[in-house]
Amino acid sequence: MDKQRVVITGIGIISPLGNDLESTWQGVSSGQNGIHRITAFDPEPYRCQMAGEVKSFDAEALFGRKDARRMSRQTQFAMAAAGQAIAAAGLNFDHEDRDRVGVLVGSGMSALEPVFDSWQVMETKGPNRVSPFLIPIMLPDTPGAAISIAYGLHGPNFTLATACATGNDSIGQAYRMIQWGLQDVILAGATEAAIIPITIAGFAAMTALSNRNESPERASRPFDLHRDGFVPGEGAAILVLESLAHAQARGATIVGEVLGYGMTSDAYHVSAPAEDGAGAIKAMQQAMKEAGVTAVDIDYINAHGTSTPLNDKVESMAVKGALGDRAYQIPMSSTKSMTGHLLGATGALEAVFCLKAIESGVIPPTINYETPDPDCDLDYVPNEPRQAQVNIAMTNAFGFGGHNSVLILGKFDR
Repeated sequence: MDKQRVVITGIGIISPLGNDLESTWQGVSSGQNGIHRITAFDPEPYRCQMAGEVKSFDAEALFGRKDARRMSRQTQFAMAAAGQAIAAAGLNFDHEDRDRVGVLVGSGMSALEPVFDSWQVMETKGPNRVSPFLIPIMLPDTPGAAISIAYGLHGPNFTLATACATGNDSIGQAYRMIQWGLQDVILAGATEAAIIPITIAGFAAMTALSNRNESPERASRPFDLHRDGFVPGEGAAILVLESLAHAQARGATIVGEVLGYGMTSDAYHVSAPAEDGAGAIKAMQQAMKEAGVTAVDIDYINAHGTSTPLNDKVESMAVKGALGDRAYQIPMSSTKSMTGHLLGATGALEAVFCLKAIESGVIPPTINYETPDPDCDLDYVPNEPRQAQVNIAMTNAFGFGGHNSVLILGKFDR
């Protein structure tokens, strides 16, 4: 059976820079910062006191008070983003074979906030006061299930969890299913809402987070010599993927194409990347091979670029290992400098930024880049956006546990 071409026809976003695609792209493409002191709780006792929080998100206005209370924050984000993506794609499910429409929405952390809150209820009021909605609210598959239920979609509905590679892998696996003719349409992406006390404390205990609390807007500084850890973020990005034949048959507007996907495992350490970058190199090479491109064809790389000392060093080395001398000529930026690190949702959001760079000819910057690091010697598009023709983009996502996931996205060419 011939492989199907897979295109993107709709995008929805909830992010620290805005609660839709337009405002988020306006922010990231102009170098705006979405990181501030945490407002969700009093951060004073914590080593890290800042985050990329979603702002002005009114779940009750979107879903009604009753339904909003029965969703975790990450499910609310996913539902909102999915609604945007479906509307942007112009999908009318009354005209679709609902058995051929799937949902693949992942999360790196699952819904920890209701667990944290319910534990406090149990400790203060007793076990019989725990909400009967706790279990369905907290399950990692609930965001995707909620989308499937809301729109009556009967195709495959499942959830991936590959830490910070989750968003890329969700899109990549959806791409595979459509590529091989198993589905016509899949809503794919990821969601995360983990800015809660226990998560901040846990990441800080690992010394993974920045402690630059006196200037939150300058804390996330990927590839800079003085980077000291990542800044957590939250949000969701959902994309509508469909076969080219299906999209053309319904007259859809196509915003980009998935050209290739690579995934590997370092099999090295529970949290640190392999120091030789071999797994990341192989994932990039796999994605390029499938896309039928070489290093000379890559016009932009959206880096994983977390702002941790080891990750940025290893990623820079891996990009050089995969792309050779061409690596020095390719603009590579980390948009986490503006959004923070959305953990499981980060790859899906950054895939969108690649699509927008292709569409607009604007490459987002890496802000807060002040002091070059000899170990990080590539073109990180420092501090200012750059005009450039982008036809093919690569986006990297690497997760705890050794997950390496790479997507190649391209301008749609009939």
